[in-house]
Amino acid sequence: MTDYPFEYYEFFIKFNEGDYYTCHDLLEDMWMTDKGNLFLKGLLQMSVAIYHYSYGNVKGARLMMQAAHDYLQAYRPVHWGLDLEKVYPFIEKCQRTFPAELDRVPYEEVVMLPVLPVLFLYLED
Repeated sequence: MTDYPFEYYEFFIKFNEGDYYTCHDLLEDMWMTDKGNLFLKGLLQMSVAIYHYSYGNVKGARLMMQAAHDYLQAYRPVHWGLDLEKVYPFIEKCQRTFPAELDRVPYEEVVMLPVLPVLFLYLED
């Protein structure tokens, strides 16, 4: 089994718990020490997209999810024990779920937005 940074393992736990804000912090700490690591940046953007959507920033969610889609492409099919062929259908479903006609909704109306698909992340190695 490969040894990954502690924050990477913690990212999987927090992502699967739905704590996307903490996911952002964990990945950002790692990415700041290795800014050329676009894999981390892609996972970071995916987490940020879900977080943005959760408080009504639909436009931000769209932009961040597209960035995640773009950054992670070069790391397919598997990188750092993560099967991206399981992640990409999630990203693409999210992109189709984000309402194209909306940029933002008030926080009180977030419950009216379409529900995003669910993804559980697992290390494959």
